[in-house]
Amino acid sequence: MSDHVSTTPEIVYDNDGNPHEVVDFNDDYTASKLGFWLFLFTELMLFGSLFLVFSFFFYRMSEAFVASSQELSFLLGGINTIILLISTYFMGMALINLKDNEIKSCRKKIYITIALASLFLIVKLIEWSIEINHGIYPDSELLNTREYGVILFFGLYFTMTGFHGIHIIVGIGLMLWVLRKIRKEEVNSKKYVVFENIALYWDLVHLVWVFLFPLFYIIGRGV
Repeated sequence: MSDHVSTTPEIVYDNDGNPHEVVDFNDDYTASKLGFWLFLFTELMLFGSLFLVFSFFFYRMSEAFVASSQELSFLLGGINTIILLISTYFMGMALINLKDNEIKSCRKKIYITIALASLFLIVKLIEWSIEINHGIYPDSELLNTREYGVILFFGLYFTMTGFHGIHIIVGIGLMLWVLRKIRKEEVNSKKYVVFENIALYWDLVHLVWVFLFPLFYIIGRGV
């Protein structure tokens, strides 16, 4: 048996049939995208199951859910919706700037997205503080005196918006991390799959809120 190791470069072909030498499997764009889409699928399963639970109990206890929704601040929920919509725009523009090698503009827009994400958390904390000061929080003495449907509504509200808030915090951390990689030129106009995946993650964060907002804030206004 020979110990000879072949030095012949491995060749792969893109969708157009053009040959490319495999240099580093860590730069495999297709595998990186596929892996991240699988991760996003698990996130959709997590939030999807919570949406199903909400839908089931809303069907069973519609009146209690509608009455509870009217106690939430539609104004603060609406402000946060606008904040996330604007942040998604800046994230998308930052990715376009990176692909166009406009690094300064890219970093500026990422910082704006971070600022908007932080503002979202501040608004949400203000909203939670108002509710907690009114004695409305999981297992509170006041909430436990209310009917079962109201308890369920606010339990789901704090759980689902809490999970979403954690995803916002993770998103901020990822954006700070990719800024560092851009500064080190590990992410650039030729190697951008990492930032592209982070932008996809931020789209998911925005999409989840687009469903949370009407479920919790609008159902009490449409009746």
